[in-house]
Amino acid sequence: MSLFVQRLKWMINGFNRSASVSPKSLDCPDVKPLTGPNELDVLKPSYSNPFKQRMMEVSNEISIYIHRFHNLDLFQQGWYQLKIMLRWEDGDSGLGIPARVVQYEAPDLGSNDIIGVWRIDDTDHSFSTPPFRIRYARQDILLAMMVSFSIPLYKLEGISKSAVILKFELLYTPVLENRSIVQTCLDTSPAAVHEFRLPPKALLGLHVYCPVYFDAFHSVLVDTCVHASLLKRRVYTTSQKVSSDTKDNGTGASTWHDRATQIIAVKALSSARDILVEELQKLSKAIDKPIDIKDFTLKELTSLTQADLDLADAEVPKQQKPNGEVDYSSDSILHSLPEDKLLKAFDLIGNQMFYLWSMFLNFHRVNVKKILEFLCEEWAVDRQTEWSIWMVHTKVEMPHQHVSSMSEDSSSNGSRGKTLSLRKLTRDPAQMAAMRAELHRRSIAQMRINSRSVQDMYIFGDPSRIPIVIVERVVHAPISSTSGNSYFSQVEEKDKNSLNAVADPKPSNTLSVAGTHQKGRILKIVVFVHGFQGHHLDLRLVRNQWLLLDPKTEFLMSEVNEEKTSGDFREMGQRLAQEVVSFVKKKMDKASRSGVLRTIRLSFVGHSIGNIILRTALTDTAMIPYLRYLYTYLSVSGPHLGYLYSSNSLFNGGLWVLKKFRGTQCIHQLTFTDDSDLQNTFLYKLSKERTLEHFQNIILLSSPQDGYVPYHSARIESCAASVGDNSRKGRAFLEMLDNLLDQIQSPSSEHRMFMRCDVNFDISTQGTSLNTIIGRAAHIEFLETDIFAKFIMWSFPDLFR
Repeated sequence: MSLFVQRLKWMINGFNRSASVSPKSLDCPDVKPLTGPNELDVLKPSYSNPFKQRMMEVSNEISIYIHRFHNLDLFQQGWYQLKIMLRWEDGDSGLGIPARVVQYEAPDLGSNDIIGVWRIDDTDHSFSTPPFRIRYARQDILLAMMVSFSIPLYKLEGISKSAVILKFELLYTPVLENRSIVQTCLDTSPAAVHEFRLPPKALLGLHVYCPVYFDAFHSVLVDTCVHASLLKRRVYTTSQKVSSDTKDNGTGASTWHDRATQIIAVKALSSARDILVEELQKLSKAIDKPIDIKDFTLKELTSLTQADLDLADAEVPKQQKPNGEVDYSSDSILHSLPEDKLLKAFDLIGNQMFYLWSMFLNFHRVNVKKILEFLCEEWAVDRQTEWSIWMVHTKVEMPHQHVSSMSEDSSSNGSRGKTLSLRKLTRDPAQMAAMRAELHRRSIAQMRINSRSVQDMYIFGDPSRIPIVIVERVVHAPISSTSGNSYFSQVEEKDKNSLNAVADPKPSNTLSVAGTHQKGRILKIVVFVHGFQGHHLDLRLVRNQWLLLDPKTEFLMSEVNEEKTSGDFREMGQRLAQEVVSFVKKKMDKASRSGVLRTIRLSFVGHSIGNIILRTALTDTAMIPYLRYLYTYLSVSGPHLGYLYSSNSLFNGGLWVLKKFRGTQCIHQLTFTDDSDLQNTFLYKLSKERTLEHFQNIILLSSPQDGYVPYHSARIESCAASVGDNSRKGRAFLEMLDNLLDQIQSPSSEHRMFMRCDVNFDISTQGTSLNTIIGRAAHIEFLETDIFAKFIMWSFPDLFR
């Protein structure tokens, strides 16, 4: 197939906008672009005039496929539009020029949700989608279009040094009665911006899924894919001017600098060709659609073979690939070629690249949905590796029972046992965790991240400011328990090399509506519970990340305790239980009507005292039938052990005021002042309720910077103040700790995952304020950022879907 015929097909299949560049814009004097009847004539080399220098020009072509706009959680209805621009990172070489737009599926222009068509702005060289109207949450707008940007490379040395910034802007305007002025109102200023960086390595060849998620106030998902390659732009002639740094070869026809530039161009095109061939083969195999490219160099185009090198220096080692092609990555080969052969190699490899790129674009259009699914799955797998920069994975053993250990030490070793226990916790664990995170943050600041994948500038823009997550997977250690067969040993034996392998629910959890059939839908429900004086949307960022990971999950943002969190935990728990049961029944009835319901996965997420409320709700009799369906429990800074050993004097003063002057019942319960006998207090009794043992996965999120919730209380572990405290207070604390850990070690679930995750935020930008002094900044940061949730959820996807 000739290039001319291929060009005609492009014009039939979609709009083709050629980016023309005038000779003046090339910044090269005396440039005379070649012209001819068609593009192939332009590519043919001419070597008749030894005083004319043949110049090679290449360009990066970056194609962005925009599949759909999915509204996760936009606050405002109205008209929205996506605007896309490309530029060099250094900003010295101009902007990317939209060269081609292909509409894969025709939009419904008669719909009230889309008006107008896409457009290209010649002022800033941007591309904009048609304006579309957002009416409700979880709304999809199908865009299905590919826009290709061309970025000429005037400085070939920049091939391996410069990166490209891909910029998405979200434009917004309210609903207007006059639809004709919508576009004018959209052009004012962007509501949100999201940028990505394409590293130099990626510009030679890249085919990746690139989801666009703007920010916390504009929670949308734009499904996009980025495809990049290096293409030959053209070859032109220019008069040769001999300068002081010119090495005359006897004819005055070439300089060392020009030849080095030519070699760079040939090597770069050769690398891009090899990458594109490999990517095409990978895509073809992944989606099980054949694509024949193995003989393209022989059947479609002419290629230089080893015989062509016989005209070069005979002393040059003859290097070739198994298929007979010249290995253009070899410096010795390229330096040995005379100028006419080097130009011929550039022409031929460039034609091959043009042919392969055209083949890919056609292949992508025919198989776009399967390619999108494959790239999306590949992206999800790669997240754990990329985000491991900010995550530290460790394994720790489950401790012995604290009360029995304390008794044994006291009886057998006397004061010596107490001294050994104190020695283990001489330093504050919160301070040690903060120091560990800070050292890791400093190492990241000195790190040079040189990857080939697209880099999200929300994360890679300033890597040292991203939260550090230290993940501790708690594994089994021998304990004095009623059960001699621990589930931890089974998990370790089954999953020695994976941190996130979680099995499906046990067959005993199968609902009666499905009988013994294994086919049917799994109804997944997640309940979010806010904290003290909170709002039902406090955890919306965590919910949105969960929704991105598993769009089929049903979510309940609990509202029954809004403005009622000052009362008794028992009453709050009862209200929550009734709300959950009503929601689950409604979703079960709906799922049963639409098909067979196999089982339920009921998960809970709590923030602050919301964790105490939800654990209390699980003790309600109304929840008993649903306990066997509990799946994942995510505790976000929950005071599970109360404030018995709280070291934050400022915060303790605030709690005293709430108890003294406002009579806040839940604060009395959290500080164990609701009864004179500690063993009759609410939290002590709650620790004996078997609430945690029903979950298959338990993740405790804490932060050493959080002064609102004691560090040990959020992690359900001992603290320095409790060690060696033989008073009634110390013994009651350790008994509560043992009660909770026994539930986690209970063999009720064969494959339970228990993790503690320390989240260390960068709060240095907040300066010295009351929030940072009292520790509120980190406590609220859990609600105002979602990067930590993104890291954890995409690193352990089986726990959340």
